[in-house]
Amino acid sequence: MSYEAVIGLETHVQLKTKSKMWCGCANQFGAPPNSNVCPVCLGLPGVLPVANEEALRLTALTGLLLQGVLPPYAKFDRKNYFYPDMPKNYQITQFDKPSSVGGFVEFECHGGLARVNITRAHLEEDVGKNFHFERHSGVDFNRAGVPLLEIVSEPEITGAQMAYEYLNALVEILRYGGISDCDMEKGEVRCDVNVSVRTQGARELGQKIEIKNMNSFSGVRRALEHEIPRQIEVLQKGGPLTQETRRWDDAGGLTETMRSKEMAHDYRYFPEPDLMPLAPAPAWVEEVARRVVELPLAKKQRLMSKYQLPASDAQTFVWDRALGDYFEHLAPRSKNPKAAANWIINNLRAKLAASGATLAELNFKPEYILDLMELVESRQISGTMAQQVFAEMFETGGAPNLIVKEKGWAQVSDAAAIEALCDQALAAHPGPVADYKAGKAAALNFLKGQVMKLSKGKANPNLAGEILEKKLK
Repeated sequence: MSYEAVIGLETHVQLKTKSKMWCGCANQFGAPPNSNVCPVCLGLPGVLPVANEEALRLTALTGLLLQGVLPPYAKFDRKNYFYPDMPKNYQITQFDKPSSVGGFVEFECHGGLARVNITRAHLEEDVGKNFHFERHSGVDFNRAGVPLLEIVSEPEITGAQMAYEYLNALVEILRYGGISDCDMEKGEVRCDVNVSVRTQGARELGQKIEIKNMNSFSGVRRALEHEIPRQIEVLQKGGPLTQETRRWDDAGGLTETMRSKEMAHDYRYFPEPDLMPLAPAPAWVEEVARRVVELPLAKKQRLMSKYQLPASDAQTFVWDRALGDYFEHLAPRSKNPKAAANWIINNLRAKLAASGATLAELNFKPEYILDLMELVESRQISGTMAQQVFAEMFETGGAPNLIVKEKGWAQVSDAAAIEALCDQALAAHPGPVADYKAGKAAALNFLKGQVMKLSKGKANPNLAGEILEKKLK
């Protein structure tokens, strides 16, 4: 009997706000423990929450970016549970009336396009962080009350790699929209996995098991690569699967039982009495909609279609938005956008990385790259010489034409002069000459290299190749 996996993901994302969800404390990572706290986020008696409007905007913006629907009515609820990192002993969240419903994430997977539908995106607050020492434990409440967006997918993911690609695509959308920096090392994005297995083609879902304690998307993938076969093996042996929460042990490469899974009624949800329901006005929604940006996948497809870029180049410009904007500033004026992309990716990006500079700190005008390309296209300089011109241009900010003129780097295209250099190369290297005549075509490249060396890189390489070939024949 064959089985298939059914996976749903709950992705928790800290929103990019300056302050916390219900108070004015700083939303700041790395501050000394319990320094960004106040009576509100510590849950002291008598305090009242006030909603962070930017968090409400970012939640609505997320719904629009994911092609979801913003309901005319939403509300906050209390989710009751008792952990040391939850100072109020309840979490303010959204239960049956979330701020965004529906939508989807489209992404590349297994050589094609995949789509995973979104159930909802609801707004809540983060909890504190537990620290365990040798003889005692402590809680840092700096993170308590930070606005947290939970994005729940439909159970439509079918494998570990698909889950990995979905998460990366979702995070890229959120970064593009300015929703969150999604820095996993700072805990700004976390993911819980709900996974079950069922017989191939069955409609009814299997027993849902939740996996926690994954600190990276690759960790999610590894956990699923272990858990799916584990569940299948249990069923094949006739054993039962019970609904539970398991933790992922990354070092051991296995999942372990944590507790039986809570049901919704265990949390005793009820409407938050200290917060008014949300009824977004059309003008407010329109204001949020003006912040919608082009999604990463759409940008990649547009760059490939409009400028005939290969997928790898387009993806580079998607991942590095500043570099992509730089390219799109030049591409409409370029006769050869692909060549412009090559200069930006292979040369400019490498120089920036080596020097530690940013695009804003460049000494030269962006248009100089087009001027440099024109020098190569018109055969005024060789491709090899162009690399030297670019290095000089990067250092000094000088125009390519002036650099070539001042340095005397103009390409030699005089046939008689190049023929004399070819004669010298042939006379000095009888071995490669014999090799070429014996059928070793690669020897021609060696001889052409010698001509370029004699000319100090100035000879027209195409013309040198043509002359050498004629002489050798």
